Amino acid sequence: MRLKEAIVLLIFAICSKAANSNPYRRPITDTQESAGATAAYCLSWRLAVEANNLRAWRTVPIQCLRYIEGYMTLGQYERDLNFIVENIINDYIEEIILENDGSDAWILDVDDTCISNLLYYKGKRFGCDPFDPMAFKTWALKAECSAVPAVLILFNKLMEKGIKIFLITGRDEITLGQATLDNLYNQGFIGYERLILRSKAYRGKSAIIYKSEIRKQLVEEGYKIWGNVGDQWSDIQGDCVGERTFKLPNPMYFVP
Repeated sequence: MRLKEAIVLLIFAICSKAANSNPYRRPITDTQESAGATAAYCLSWRLAVEANNLRAWRTVPIQCLRYIEGYMTLGQYERDLNFIVENIINDYIEEIILENDGSDAWILDVDDTCISNLLYYKGKRFGCDPFDPMAFKTWALKAECSAVPAVLILFNKLMEKGIKIFLITGRDEITLGQATLDNLYNQGFIGYERLILRSKAYRGKSAIIYKSEIRKQLVEEGYKIWGNVGDQWSDIQGDCVGERTFKLPNPMYFVP
C-alpha cells in the first residue's frame, strides 16, 4: 500500500515539474500586472459611483478611459439595463394593484434614461473631459439621441398598464424644449402625460431640489407616483420620490 502511495506521489511530482517548466507558458509581465491593477481600480471606482459612495466627481479618471469605453460599448452596459428593466416589469409592475382612477403615475428621467447621449460622450472620451454646457446644448439641439431600448420597453409596458408617465428633465425649457419633444417623438416615446423641462424659475437650483419640487406638485395634483427611474442619484433623491425608485447605470458623469 505504501509503495503505491509512493509511486503516485512520484508521478505527481514529475507532472508538476513538467508543467512548471513548460517552455510555451508565458510569464506574467509587469505590463500585464499593471493593466490588471488598473482594471481592478476602475471596477471599484465604477462600483463606488453607482452606489453613490463617490459624489461630486467632475470627470472619469483618465486611467479608466478604456475601461469605461469597454463597459459602455461592448455589451455589459446594455445587459445591465436589460436586467434592471426586466426586474422592474416582472417583480414590481406586474405585482402592483393600481388605483385605476386616473391618479396612477410614473416618472422617467430623459437624458441617458429615455434617450442616450452615448454618441456625444464618445467624443468627450466617455466622461474623461469636463462637462461643456455649450457643446452639449449644440448636440441636444440636433435631436439625434437614440432611444435606450430597455427603457422604451418599460415605457410601452407602463402605457399598456394605463399608468400616466411624466418625463422630468433638467434640460432648459426655452432653448431645448422643442428639440427634446421632437427627439422623444422620433424615438417612439409617444403618449406620455407630460414633459417637464427646467423653467426659468428653477435655473440655478440643484437637480434634487428642482425635481423634488416638481414631484411634490404632482402629488398635490392628486397623482400617486408608483415608480421613479433615472440614471442619476439626483433623479431619485429628495421629496416625493415615489413608492419605488430605480437607478440606471451611468459612469460617465455626475449631476448634483
